[in-house]
Amino acid sequence: MLSTFLAFLGACTLIAASPGPSTMLIIQNSLRSKRARFLTVLGNETGVFIWGVTAALGLTALLAASQLAYDVMRIVGAAVLIVFGVKALVNARRGQDGEADHSAAAVRSGWRAYRSGLLLNLANPKAAVFAMSFLPQFVPENAPHLATMIGLAAMWAVFEIGYYGVYVWFVGRLKEVISRARVRKRLEQVSGGVLLILGIRMAVES
Repeated sequence: MLSTFLAFLGACTLIAASPGPSTMLIIQNSLRSKRARFLTVLGNETGVFIWGVTAALGLTALLAASQLAYDVMRIVGAAVLIVFGVKALVNARRGQDGEADHSAAAVRSGWRAYRSGLLLNLANPKAAVFAMSFLPQFVPENAPHLATMIGLAAMWAVFEIGYYGVYVWFVGRLKEVISRARVRKRLEQVSGGVLLILGIRMAVES
């Protein structure tokens, strides 16, 4: 059981360390405020947990089995990525600015950050199919399948909250550098460009 647990944590580390749309969005929203940094992570990991529970219930198998359902979700996910990418590029062009803590604007910005993290994860059909293939590998023999899968999904989400929490904390420590307009603009351009490319690639792939 201990070896399975350690193997699971190792796999979670490799997954979190692999760059992808969620990483780009976290970087992008980390330019806004401390609240936005952590709520983007929380939104993303809420999506991770939801997909884990969905996989435990066997519902993601329906998505994998239906080409039409998968394609519809793929197009929706591509559209979400493209919108986020274009928005980041527009913000970079306008030089939109950031920190607005302790204000109503910060609360709204935090909710938008959480929603964007959740939406990006839930709009990705690959995340659903991956959860379905990933989690069952770590269910021990004779263990209750549903309860164990849900427990693993929760552990996966909590682990990534900690992982990305350290990540965005480090970004916060670089506040003086990141707050420079030119640096912020370049980071917005890079993260937005990557999201746009990933969205286009998702849209055209079969």
